Amino acid sequence: MAVASRLSDDDGLGARSLTELVVRRLRGEILSGALAPGERLVEEHLTRRYQTSRAPLREALRQLGEQGLVDHLPRRGVRVAELSTRDVDELFSLRDVLEKFALGNALDAGVVLEPAQLTRLAEALATMEKATTRDDPLARAEAHRRFHVELVALAGHQHLSRVYEPVILKLQLYMATNIRREAATRSPMDSVHRHRRLFDAVASGDYAAVLAVLAGHGARVYLPPEAQDPKDRQPS
Repeated sequence: MAVASRLSDDDGLGARSLTELVVRRLRGEILSGALAPGERLVEEHLTRRYQTSRAPLREALRQLGEQGLVDHLPRRGVRVAELSTRDVDELFSLRDVLEKFALGNALDAGVVLEPAQLTRLAEALATMEKATTRDDPLARAEAHRRFHVELVALAGHQHLSRVYEPVILKLQLYMATNIRREAATRSPMDSVHRHRRLFDAVASGDYAAVLAVLAGHGARVYLPPEAQDPKDRQPS
């Protein structure tokens, strides 16, 4: 499997199969901005680029579709997912509501979570910091998504997590874009510091403090103005 070996060397991700390698390469190009929202993904071009057959490529595109990163359009092929301004606004708003509900349940009546309950959240934060330090945008974006998934998981509410995960997957491209643009204009560690403040507030068990941090979390400050939260927009 010379192709798989070459791809593995390029990615440095230790993937277990050719399909997984293609998934990771494509996801990396999407989240890095190399492939823009709305851009068509032509099978013939991608098989040549990755030196692979159509079968693993199609399976990779199917998986990326489930993750909300590509859209399969009848008779028009596949393209990088593109959400309207209204879609982005509604999904971010829904994410905010679900996170507040989850943390309200997790910290009900001033409950202070045990350190063991915060382990996975702490691991996601540590991974985000390491990825930022080594300037690995793909690992940083994945750690960012995982942090928010683990945040909601603190509620111990399985159905809530099932509702939340598709929302965060659809927003992954836009969150990664936001973090990338923030890193280009400010210290790359600013995003890590914001998530550490949220982690510390959750660990304190003070729900009012959690709400205050969430209000200033800046989920989309560096997206185009029309996709920002109104309170984050800079005056013209």
